[in-house]
Amino acid sequence: MGYTHYSQVFWDQVAKYGDRVALRYKPIDTWEEISWKEFGGQVKSIASALVDAGIGEQETVGIFSQNMPQWTIADIASLCIRAIPVPIYATNTAKQAEYIINDAEIKVVFVGDQDQYDKAIQLLDNSKYLEKIIVFKPSVNISVSDRVMYYSDFLKAGQQSSSNEEVEKRMERGTLEDLLTFIYTSGTTGEPKGVMLTHSNVMFQKGTHDGRLVDPNDKDISLSFLPLSHVFERIWLYYVLACGMTNYYLENPADIIEFIAEAKPTIMCAVPRFYEKIYATVFNRLESAPPLRKKLFKWAVKIGAKHNNRKKDNKFIGPYLKFRYKIADALVLKKIRDIVGGQIKFFPCAGAPLSQEIEEFFYACGLFITYGYGLTETTATVTCHEPSNFIFGAVGKPLPGVEVKIDESNGEILIRGGNVMKGYYKKPDATAEVFTSDGFFRTGDAGVFEENGELRITDRIKDLMKTSGGKYIAPQMIESTLGADHFIEQIAIIGDQRKYVTALIVPSFEALEEYAKTNNIQYSSKEELVNKPEIQEFYQNRIEEASSEFARFEKIKKFTILPGEFTVENGEITPTLKIKRKVIAEKYKDIINSMYEE
Repeated sequence: MGYTHYSQVFWDQVAKYGDRVALRYKPIDTWEEISWKEFGGQVKSIASALVDAGIGEQETVGIFSQNMPQWTIADIASLCIRAIPVPIYATNTAKQAEYIINDAEIKVVFVGDQDQYDKAIQLLDNSKYLEKIIVFKPSVNISVSDRVMYYSDFLKAGQQSSSNEEVEKRMERGTLEDLLTFIYTSGTTGEPKGVMLTHSNVMFQKGTHDGRLVDPNDKDISLSFLPLSHVFERIWLYYVLACGMTNYYLENPADIIEFIAEAKPTIMCAVPRFYEKIYATVFNRLESAPPLRKKLFKWAVKIGAKHNNRKKDNKFIGPYLKFRYKIADALVLKKIRDIVGGQIKFFPCAGAPLSQEIEEFFYACGLFITYGYGLTETTATVTCHEPSNFIFGAVGKPLPGVEVKIDESNGEILIRGGNVMKGYYKKPDATAEVFTSDGFFRTGDAGVFEENGELRITDRIKDLMKTSGGKYIAPQMIESTLGADHFIEQIAIIGDQRKYVTALIVPSFEALEEYAKTNNIQYSSKEELVNKPEIQEFYQNRIEEASSEFARFEKIKKFTILPGEFTVENGEITPTLKIKRKVIAEKYKDIINSMYEE
């Protein structure tokens, strides 16, 4: 069928699947579920209530919440009345939320729990645009009024509404060029920009994913682990629903290990940090394992790599290798897969550089990370691995129908296709700046093509540092290499306009404290631990070993180990865990300057 609006896709699935489970979530201790029929009923009621609340066609609706079914219901209900749902990260401050609400001219905002409600209520009387707050959770303490109400009451109002006919008429008027959403970029530099995506963008991505992924179907289970306010999870969930999969919701990312064991997803989007944490946990446990167990583990991973790499490259696998792989899998590799539920078909992964060492390790264990590349401005995915004959460390081939080329002048990756945004909301100059005269989007990333046609990201052009000696440094490359060390939780590279490269390092305290215990290193606080001479020497040796392949000017000359993490709340990282270099440079300037004192 030739769809002209995403809402049509949704209603076709409701009609097709009826009483089958569409959504599962765990509000307290037990899993609850929503059938496709119930899903459709709530969408229709919320859509009618939004019409009654005065939301016009191509006007905005805000969603300021953690992941939960109501997030998706509010999202699709907005689409059904040709409105534009605008996500706000659940971790955003009141000031950040205020900027988006005012810039997008949001009249109604849905909020998740007490934290988002408390921030939104501050804005209700001061915002020129905000008129109504709808609260998802009944446990939130609110001041009920005609401007503030619970989701359950809003749903009832929609059920009693006479606007159903208006909702139907609006859907009939829907076109592919309707704006589907504004997604505000995290803003590692400058103020956030509202990326305008259309229904055409999302429908284009549905076709490209159909042509690339490993048999996604209605028997699959997806777990929404990344925030739905992020383009990757949001566009993926549209695809999940279009395939008829069952979607599980994870509200608190800290619960991922428990949830993944219970949900047993077959597909789950994640960013590199997820794999880094699992990798660190596995190798941290291995540090204190008996020698025989260490030897068995290394043998099993080696056999897994040999077997699975031959499978990847469509090469013959002999009976002896098959036999050894069966033993390695039973004794070690299956246990690694069980950490992520034991049912994974593939892991879509993007958002930041992923260490090649980590990607190879997971593949050896039988977990295919479909590593890819994309941006908010490209409706997420631009490239990703094919199921076979891919290269570790590269980010895959362009999706069908997407043109990718490299600017000969500076190596910048340029993109043209049906997935590229319409532009930045109310920012025509900023929009013009990122497009070439022949319609290619300038990504700000540099890359090269491998011989097999896969793209490899080499650095972030806008993120490049230049030392005072004139040498260019790609900090993300250094950070992803050193970040693979299971003793390092976070790392920020410093070096722009400086004599040499330095680093701020946040240790993985679980691993470090275990190391201190094993080596009888006494301490009374994290501050004391990180400043111990033997700990400083320990990290010095690990950094030198990991940096052996770097050019001399790329190597870290000095570093400082910090006793606390970089956090979203402190503005040091974005909600997608990217380092905010300007914030860190300012906040830690005294520590940084001390590393350059001779």
